[in-house]
Amino acid sequence: MKPRVLISAPYAFPVIQRYRSELEGAGCEIVVASVRERLEEQALLEVISSIDGIICGDDRITERVLAAAPRLKVISKWGTGIDSIDVDAARKRGIPVRNTPNAFSEPVADTVLGYVLLHARKGAQMDAAIRRGEWVKPQLVAMRELTLGVIGVGNCGKAVVRRAAAFGGRILGTDVITMPRAFLESTPIEMTSLEDLLSRADVITVHTTLNPTTHHLLDEAAFSRMKTGAFVINTARGPIIDEAALIRALESGKICGAGLDVFEDEPLPVDSPLRRFPNCWMAPHNANSSPEAVERVHRNTIAQLLEDLRKHFPDLSLS
Repeated sequence: MKPRVLISAPYAFPVIQRYRSELEGAGCEIVVASVRERLEEQALLEVISSIDGIICGDDRITERVLAAAPRLKVISKWGTGIDSIDVDAARKRGIPVRNTPNAFSEPVADTVLGYVLLHARKGAQMDAAIRRGEWVKPQLVAMRELTLGVIGVGNCGKAVVRRAAAFGGRILGTDVITMPRAFLESTPIEMTSLEDLLSRADVITVHTTLNPTTHHLLDEAAFSRMKTGAFVINTARGPIIDEAALIRALESGKICGAGLDVFEDEPLPVDSPLRRFPNCWMAPHNANSSPEAVERVHRNTIAQLLEDLRKHFPDLSLS
């Protein structure tokens, strides 16, 4: 019997023939899901019972889904974040959850610096004014005059710090993990508490994983601690920021703007109040876009799936 593999990762769809060729060539049967952003629990429950392996995106692989998947041998996540998967429930069932750590740190860090520069140098606002026929010269700020606060100094946070260091200025960081001495000695970062970072940073960028301790980490209380006029960036996971609190902070002028690649609900609802704010720059969860990074994840995702499937289906081809 051939192992059945469900492909539900949207990033795989543009090259689905490659996935089909490699997996079918190895001896798998392929099931391609119809999905725009992710499969919710109910959609997975309708197909998971006959699946041996899954190449998923941000699908809601809950305990209920896993309980309905007696044949499931491996979950291969396209990308890095596995917060949408009940990893503990998978572990109890002996189902490995594979991913590609540090897959997109470089392109995401580039995106963050792009948002910082948009904020500091006001390129978008001046362009819009010129197109309206205006000739207004707003006060800009040099990057070296800003204090950047990095919440979560893992692989992506470190990549942001290294880039920001080249511009000068103060860099604050906070993390539950102790930083390696070599990193602290090679960058100008000052590690501090979250509360201190929020009160001192001009620009705050979020790079934590999403888990129960970071859900709504930036809530009403966090925004109240920020400097008036701070700028907030989120390229990590939408629910790390309490979106309702963010909207109130934008409305009141407590913060001067935001750069958002991720949202609590994706795609962003058409009636989201965030669409009203010209000082809130938004993107469709695309900060990771990079041909080299994507290619590495394609290779790794397929290889890891087959590696675990071969433990149960030794006749699968190695080529």
